[in-house]
Amino acid sequence: MNWIDLATFAAALFVAAIAPGPGIAAIVGRVLVRGRKGAAALCCGMMLGDAVWLSIAVFGLAFIAHAFQPVFLVVRYAGALYLLYLAWKMWTAPADAISLPTPSAERPGRLFLGGIAVTLGNPKAIVFYLALMPNLFDLKLITPLAYTELVVTIFVILSVVFAGYVLLAQWARGLFSTPRAVGRLNRTVGAVMAGAAAMIAAR
Repeated sequence: MNWIDLATFAAALFVAAIAPGPGIAAIVGRVLVRGRKGAAALCCGMMLGDAVWLSIAVFGLAFIAHAFQPVFLVVRYAGALYLLYLAWKMWTAPADAISLPTPSAERPGRLFLGGIAVTLGNPKAIVFYLALMPNLFDLKLITPLAYTELVVTIFVILSVVFAGYVLLAQWARGLFSTPRAVGRLNRTVGAVMAGAAAMIAAR
């Protein structure tokens, strides 16, 4: 693939990825309340979800979104429900949750699947891959090597962006050292996550 085209795709993806949305809200919110443990599984699931949307766009299967609209509605609402679940967990988290590293009771597999659901139900990801990709590339000319390059680019760019948000959230987490501050943080993050869920369900 032409390196200029690949660089253009990488730049567009980076800009889209750093813009706050349901996915970033899920990552930051979870790290703020529960720490970095489990964040990698959530991020990997979200990256795989992006790769799924890329595959749908590249292989000309955008019609699936119309032919199987009920399936996509189920996926969208599954992502919204997962965010609501996170919102409830954060809202009800104990006020001393940030005073010490708190091990998560959630299994990595559940977080991974939750990450996939959040991305597949994210309107921003849908618009980016199904609308922007055909305008960046002639999808009929994408070879297996070019497709692999695009997937690798997705994982590299999103890994950098997600890692940055995880580290930022982890740093911010250390600023909340009193139970009162932690309680406010838990409820604020829970409200943000609920809002992100509502955004996914309403689009």
